[in-house]
Amino acid sequence: MTRLHDLTALEQAAAVRDGEVSPTELVEHSLARIAALDAGLGAFITVTPERALAAAARAEELLRGGGELPPLLGVPTAIKDLNNTAGVRTTFGSTVMADFVPAVDDAVVTKLAAAGTISLGKTNTPEFGFPCYTDNDLVGPARCPWDLTRHAGGSSGGAAVAVAAGLVPCAQGSDGGGSIRIPAGINGLFGLKPSRGRISNAPYGSEVTGLGTNGPLARTVRDAAAMLDAMAGPVLGDPAWAPPLPPGETFLASAGRAPGRLRIGRFLESAMPDVALEPEVAAAFEDAAGLLTDLGHDVEDVPTGLLGPEVLPSFEQVWALSGTTLPVPPERVGELRPLTRELRARGLAMSARAAMESMFALRLFSRRFLAATADYDVLLAPVCTMVPRPLGWFDADGDGAEDFERNKRYAAFTALFNVTGQPAVSVPLYWTAGGLPIGSMLVGRPADEATLLALSAQLEEARPWARRHPAAWEDAT
Repeated sequence: MTRLHDLTALEQAAAVRDGEVSPTELVEHSLARIAALDAGLGAFITVTPERALAAAARAEELLRGGGELPPLLGVPTAIKDLNNTAGVRTTFGSTVMADFVPAVDDAVVTKLAAAGTISLGKTNTPEFGFPCYTDNDLVGPARCPWDLTRHAGGSSGGAAVAVAAGLVPCAQGSDGGGSIRIPAGINGLFGLKPSRGRISNAPYGSEVTGLGTNGPLARTVRDAAAMLDAMAGPVLGDPAWAPPLPPGETFLASAGRAPGRLRIGRFLESAMPDVALEPEVAAAFEDAAGLLTDLGHDVEDVPTGLLGPEVLPSFEQVWALSGTTLPVPPERVGELRPLTRELRARGLAMSARAAMESMFALRLFSRRFLAATADYDVLLAPVCTMVPRPLGWFDADGDGAEDFERNKRYAAFTALFNVTGQPAVSVPLYWTAGGLPIGSMLVGRPADEATLLALSAQLEEARPWARRHPAAWEDAT
């Protein structure tokens, strides 16, 4: 028997349109699963059942009205707790912000609601989104549902757990250095970091560094493409706009097209020195390369030497700049977690000249890198260097600087493509002998999400993953 959480987001939307299920039934089903399962998963910081049920009632009024319906009407989702939600507390994963309630929505929240989705609350995220794992002093860690003793990744860890465990069919995340792709890879999901400027960061956002963007996490490529259609588009005042699709085109349609024969570059160079892939990660990479070859693509090694010695220190300084604007009163700095304090201190100690030189160095590097790889349609790279880490692995010693070093070594490939602004996805093609997912990263040309979606859909058809679930999937209703 098909249960409501077995349906994809697009299947749920179709069932609502056809009158087979109501938005209220979908919301109640997801809320029941959250109530039954989330205490052991750590997917949510805040759940908003009253607001969700009210939104479901409004969706049913639209259905009765008989007019044109939003594409994802009635589909439950969730918003990452780094994104502002008017009237709903937004903690940024920090006890310092535990009682903060914004007066405005982020633009992406407004767009998702306009597409008909219904948010059930705010998903777990680490303090101010700094690390690549999700843990905080509010609700604790987001746990990988494939192995509850391991981290779910970050900083969109709660969003990934909510989707992987069948609490919602898709969720919004954000990615400033791998924060969608890392948890997607760990949790057996498809995650997409769009091109810089594809989705607005209004009204506040991260335009100073240009690293961060919002994006979807989903079980299927088509669901992620539909979410991207809902979220995409500039807001007046945005400093960077990705070129729109041609009139009448959608990202969902791109996921239904054959990609053609592509030139794909195997990319194994990291800015982190002496990085080595664990054997199972290396096996996942080779497996993905072999599958792409079997599908008729031309797969070849990308020449090394594309990453100069300035890339890593420049990125570290630009990353630390985000710590300079944290809304933390001086008397409450001691409440911050060690990693947050470490990066905040580095950012505040930086001179204006050093900050500008670092951002300038990354912009120059991006131009060189994009020119050097322009002949490839897609790059293939690892997402992480290791299998999912045990809880406490990153921060057990309480040393923020050492925590940061472990983050860098674990997630040694993803941040590069936040620097260049290219679209990138994590595809769940491989599971270890012990049953842990390992994602592989595909990187497209600037503003070319369409090719990535077409290729990812081809991979999904060749090796379907959407019906492969962790044990939590079968629990509760």
